[in-house]
Amino acid sequence: MAAAEFDRNGYDGTSFSRLSRSAGISIGAVTFHFSAKGDLASAVEDAGRAATRRVVEGVTARGGPALDTVSALVFALGGLIEADAAVRAAARLTQERAGAGPDWCCCWLPEVRELLDQAAERGQLHPEVDPRAVAVLTAHLVAGVVTRARRGRGERPGAVVGDLGELWWVVRRGIAAPTDSGNA
Repeated sequence: MAAAEFDRNGYDGTSFSRLSRSAGISIGAVTFHFSAKGDLASAVEDAGRAATRRVVEGVTARGGPALDTVSALVFALGGLIEADAAVRAAARLTQERAGAGPDWCCCWLPEVRELLDQAAERGQLHPEVDPRAVAVLTAHLVAGVVTRARRGRGERPGAVVGDLGELWWVVRRGIAAPTDSGNA
């Protein structure tokens, strides 16, 4: 419940009274476990980062061509973002909150950078494409997914990931080496 509140209202817009009302419990019950809102926000951030790391580790453990792994990771992140309020809240809180833990992007972006560097080294990227620029583009794309998933409540399930798939297909067609199939 706290994750959904932080996702929807941000750090400043979430209070213990709002949390207690939405959870149907007393403020005392909330403060029994978390004496400060920052402690609760940190717990939500930790949960979102942990869920993200599990997805990243699952996708990267499969192996395969680096560019295919980046594609799989982008789609897996999109699905996770769409489904998990703690992940969206972690992404939001690490941007909004002074003293927040590590930026949520640090849970997945280093792997994307490494995989894109590998893809470039192995000739999977177009020779004129800078893997660092693709990593930045990917970060912006994923940030857009976070925002859209937060605002898109009520859309058909999978709509955000479906649109992400179409966008990633365009990106992949533009960055892949001419011999790469371009399939996501």
